[in-house]
This record gives sequence, structure tokens and C-alpha cells, in this order.
Amino acid sequence: MPRKEQGWVTFQTSEDERKILEEFCEQSQRTKTEILRELVRSLPQHSSATVLPPTQQEKQEDIYYTQKPEIESTIPKKSLKVSSRNILKGVVKRVVCGAVNSEITLEIIHKVELTSIITRASAEELELSEGKEAYAVIKSNDIVIARE
Repeated sequence: MPRKEQGWVTFQTSEDERKILEEFCEQSQRTKTEILRELVRSLPQHSSATVLPPTQQEKQEDIYYTQKPEIESTIPKKSLKVSSRNILKGVVKRVVCGAVNSEITLEIIHKVELTSIITRASAEELELSEGKEAYAVIKSNDIVIARE
């Protein structure tokens, strides 16, 4: 979940626009958030609040960028194979994003939670959000158990 200093942007799109965005995300293997952030960051920054009308070149670029992109090589998705044998399926209960890392908490079974700190980029790439299924993959030579 975003922190208070971060903001949400919500907007409506037509069904066609939504499909275009979803297809582009699938082909580029990036999230909607990544695509929209990239778009916003590419906008020109003006010192005044006045937005100038687009130039002829910008109009041509707009036509270019609104066309459906073609991906030269599409990597087919394969099932993940790992050497770890401790793989626990769970549901994302909490996502706390920091500047560099994100803290992800999975509920494995009722009231049993595992928390992992991964890079923010990885969390975004995996599209981790509350309610989504994910796997905890544990690779360890020893697990210590203690009691008071």
C-alpha cells in the first residue's frame, strides 16, 4: 500500500483504451503502474502552469505513440522451476513500499504469516498487491527454533 506522502491517481478509460493498455503490459511484461509512471515522467516539465498546444511534431509523435506497439521477440512464459523444496503458497496480506525495498507479508494459512523484504522493482514486476496469490520460496541450510 502506498504511504501517505504518495498519492493515488484514478481515471476512467474506454474499454478499447483499457484493452490497449493491458495488451501492451502483457507484451512488454511490465505493470500498468510502470507504464503509466514512465509516461508521466516523459511529459515535458513547464515552469508555469500554462500548457501550450501541441506542435505539429508532437501531434505526429502522439499518433506514433498511440498506435499498438509491436514487440520484436515475445518470451513465452514457462512454469517456474527452482531447486528449493520449501515452497509455500499464500495470499499477499500486506505490501509496505519503501524508497528502495518493499516488505511483503504472505498469509500461508489462517494466522500464519511470512514476511520478506525484496526490492521495490521486484515487487512491482511481480505485481504484488493485497489479495493476490504468491509463493514463499525458502532456501536455507538451517532453521533455528527457540523458546523462552
